[in-house]
Amino acid sequence: MTNPLLAEWDTPFGIAPFDRISDDDFTSALQEALAAHRAEIDAIASNPDAPTFANTVEALEVSGQALDKVLSVFFTVAGADSNPAREALQRDFSPELAAHQSAISGNEALFARIAAVWEARDALDLTQEQARVLMLSHRGFVRAGAALTGDAAERMKEIKARLAVLGTQFTQNLLADERAWFMPLDEGDLTGLPDFVIDTARAAGEEKGADGPVVTLSRSLIVPFLQFSDRRDLREKAFRAWEARGANGGETDNRAIAAETLALRKERATLLGYDNFASYKLETEMAKTPAAVRDLLMSVWKPAKAQADADAEVLTALMREDGVNGALEPWDWRYYAEKRRAAEHDLDEAALKPYFQLDRMIDAAFDCANRLFGLEFAALDVPLYHPDCRAWEVTRNGKHVAVFIGDYFARGSKRSGAWCSAMRAQAKFPREQAPVVINVCNFAKGDPALLSYDDARTLFHEFGHALHQMLSDVTYESVSGTSVARDFVELPSQLYEHWLDQPEVLEKFATHARTGEAMPREMLEKVLAAATFDMGFQTVEYIASALVDLEFHDGEAPADPMARQAEVLSSIGMPQAIRMRHATPQFAHVFAGDGYSSAYYSYMWSEVMDADAFAAFEEAGGAFDAERAEALETHILSTGGSRDPAELYTAFRGRLPGIEALLKGRGLAA
Repeated sequence: MTNPLLAEWDTPFGIAPFDRISDDDFTSALQEALAAHRAEIDAIASNPDAPTFANTVEALEVSGQALDKVLSVFFTVAGADSNPAREALQRDFSPELAAHQSAISGNEALFARIAAVWEARDALDLTQEQARVLMLSHRGFVRAGAALTGDAAERMKEIKARLAVLGTQFTQNLLADERAWFMPLDEGDLTGLPDFVIDTARAAGEEKGADGPVVTLSRSLIVPFLQFSDRRDLREKAFRAWEARGANGGETDNRAIAAETLALRKERATLLGYDNFASYKLETEMAKTPAAVRDLLMSVWKPAKAQADADAEVLTALMREDGVNGALEPWDWRYYAEKRRAAEHDLDEAALKPYFQLDRMIDAAFDCANRLFGLEFAALDVPLYHPDCRAWEVTRNGKHVAVFIGDYFARGSKRSGAWCSAMRAQAKFPREQAPVVINVCNFAKGDPALLSYDDARTLFHEFGHALHQMLSDVTYESVSGTSVARDFVELPSQLYEHWLDQPEVLEKFATHARTGEAMPREMLEKVLAAATFDMGFQTVEYIASALVDLEFHDGEAPADPMARQAEVLSSIGMPQAIRMRHATPQFAHVFAGDGYSSAYYSYMWSEVMDADAFAAFEEAGGAFDAERAEALETHILSTGGSRDPAELYTAFRGRLPGIEALLKGRGLAA
């Protein structure tokens, strides 16, 4: 029988046939797909005809399609619905895939052909997109080490293989720590907790097989517990467990992995002729240099820290009123910030939360996409990899645009965080190919499922990424959708968050879970007025993580990353009661792979643009201005990586932005 991963998928819109795929299919499918890809690469490299864009670059574009099918399914389930078999497969596959990619980038005959096309580029009459694809292909090979020879080339292969192993292990260690810890709660431990937190804790207890409610390390549960629990001792216990993920000693400890990863990245950069890994990594980003990143982060750090320090004094005073002496601690901040928010903005999270139903927020995201871009969403009844998943067909003017899959609920088999990926990316070459896009989140399950305002923002954020994939309109898959510079990729996602804040959106979709009534205007105004509440805390915890990431990679690799982390935080005057958003042993953005290494700053770099971009709507006809929406799609959402990001943003806005709109949007402007 044909392996279902490699067969033609006779499913609606070519969605993977998850009901016919088992874990036993992955190894044989991968081996067959790898062999097919090697044969395709060998055919390109040994082609006796003179190198051309068509027989070399375009041939590379269409190679590996069977491998893409296998890996799109595997990495989807490995990240969102893991199990011991899939974790073992991932450990096996990671070095094998790294070796496969190294063999391609190290293929001298193949690189010689790409280099020949590159040298002849001015005489080839290429389209703008073709010229971009050629440049990216040539640059990618050079940066992967294609020009290295002898011992240096062999060492580069070894480094890549080892980094792949380390990244996989880092992720699995973190998931293991998050899955293993939970704190049972007796009835007396529930004081201060609103019903929605207790309900979530009971559901978590059922999943863990406990007799009653529990607190887990899922952000959707531990954060509200830290906000509302009157039990300072339990808040401390839960926070310390959360902070200790990846640093508990034993087999799941990530600290040695982080140190080895940083050393290997530095060696990799040195082999390629760079002073350090940050210089290597940032060369292809909008920021270009570590100095530019540092300047941005520090320009925002100063007002953010001043705000956080002022807030700490207020929270400490509230703590004293409760008779608690000593310093304000990290397990106190959210608790007293919530008390302050309730007092200053008259906002009760327990009263607010029923207005943010998951289904209504999904409807809101869809409705905004319809008003802005004419997209329509119809539910699909198709087999998916988990019962929690849902799918929709996306159309415009009756024409199929994409398939969108949502996987929204937290579970022990899913890694933490939220993300968007394309199981199939949009392309027109060698044939029309519509995207299949997935959003994965970690919201607390409930009946109905209720979100915090921050959760709803996350939903809009990830859907902004999805729009970048769904509205892509390029020829070549390598520059499709979110295949853009790391510090540009967050622009569409962070920009889309702004539509959640529009009163007309909340008036329509923020309806009470029990009564169905719209959020009262007075409450809506309080929600919007509190939008920048505690922004000093949020900005400080983020910038601290971004600066530590940058300093890890800008210079010699630290032998002891935890000591270097402490040095960086001390040098910037990190407030004692605030921790990094992602401490080193949990910093999956940076250590689970190279994606955000030296580039965690990119969220803020993109925020500079998203604040300025939304201001363009406000300066025009408002949030749903048709002309600005068309310009956004034309110049940013549809173009993928087919042009330079600075050029794309300038085409949309007429200029590049400054940080003024960002500071204003965060409530940090003087």
